[in-house]
Amino acid sequence: MYAMLTLPAGYDPIPPRRAPTIRVRSAADLRDALRHARERPFTLDGSGLDRVLGFDAERGRLELQAATPWSELVRYLAQHGIAIDAYAGLRGLPATVGQAVSQAACGPDGGPISAHVAALALFTPDGELRRADRDTNGDLFRLAVGGHGAIGLLYSVTLCVESLRRGAAAAAPVELSIAEGQSTAAPECALECLVPPAALQTYLRELRSLLEERRIALHGITVRRYQPDRDACLRRASQEWVGVEVRFGVRKTLGASVAAAEVRRALLGLALANGGSFPIRDLRDATRGQLEACYPMIAAFLADKRRSDPADRLQNAWYRRLAAIMRSQACTVRWAKI
Repeated sequence: MYAMLTLPAGYDPIPPRRAPTIRVRSAADLRDALRHARERPFTLDGSGLDRVLGFDAERGRLELQAATPWSELVRYLAQHGIAIDAYAGLRGLPATVGQAVSQAACGPDGGPISAHVAALALFTPDGELRRADRDTNGDLFRLAVGGHGAIGLLYSVTLCVESLRRGAAAAAPVELSIAEGQSTAAPECALECLVPPAALQTYLRELRSLLEERRIALHGITVRRYQPDRDACLRRASQEWVGVEVRFGVRKTLGASVAAAEVRRALLGLALANGGSFPIRDLRDATRGQLEACYPMIAAFLADKRRSDPADRLQNAWYRRLAAIMRSQACTVRWAKI
């Protein structure tokens, strides 16, 4: 579900209770929803925004609604003789094009999805539909790409078809995929950290040692290379990273869940100690200090968010988590100074 929460002015960034859900399927639906949000809070279900809007074969541009699944895009282009099968079912790639753009996800070649984006159309919190590309409304474009939906409601994405095709053709094989341990009924917990290529072997050695020490059942490790992101404001980095996804089993008990959180924090700490980082889409275990160290542009991003949406009318789970981290730890620092 491609969902976004909108709130009227004066609300603190916490989720409302029993907020009704409104399903939208068009730009007019989104515009009306933002206007009504001035009166009462509700949740938007944008899963119906899943259609191709137009294909300009001569220019190689395809515009589609934000909740269009990658599988539908692959099928549509195949009908026009263009193969991008590598995008279908790619592990770690969000199910829809809009989610991938909003999260600054990486494609099959390890490059950012934003590299294939020619333009965006999104509704800002004031209900205005704005189009943005690298030249027109460039600041809005960079905030929306990788902005996790906190800056505006993404309506459509215009893609460069040839760029997509090249990305699929250059699909990089997974560098390392290790399946370990016996299959169990225990739920699986996954965490991805980013480390410099030169630190990969050291990090793998240290994480194995940590998991053995904690007697954690390791299910598998997947390693991929990610190319630099030049577009997103909240980009992972301006350098090449190696993404290390660690999967381990967790029993269904409160104590096991607490232990799993401690392991995730320890793995994140190891990555940072090796000069690494983490994908900002996963804020479960990061501290404010880690956020600011890995994403020094976070303060500027939040300042832009406040300028465009001073009443915090436009929210989602990711933004509420981010706001809670920044707010609660700021309060802790102030109390410590008293």
